[in-house]
Amino acid sequence: MSPKTSESGTGKDRGGAVTPARVIVLLLAVLALIFIFENTRETKIKLLIPDVTMPLWTALLATGLIGALCGAYFMKRRG
Repeated sequence: MSPKTSESGTGKDRGGAVTPARVIVLLLAVLALIFIFENTRETKIKLLIPDVTMPLWTALLATGLIGALCGAYFMKRRG
């Protein structure tokens, strides 16, 4: 037996438990997606120098994904 093997019940079980925090995060993600896909008109966006015309939902979704990736990266480095 490996010395790192823990016995049942001694470690934290974070399996498939539904926690209030997970419910809140899921609710916020659904609300963000609703907001993103309700805003479908074309808009002009300035990216440093060039002006780009694209659907607003694309810009919002890209910004949200970049924010989520940055948050996941920093949470992983912290813990």
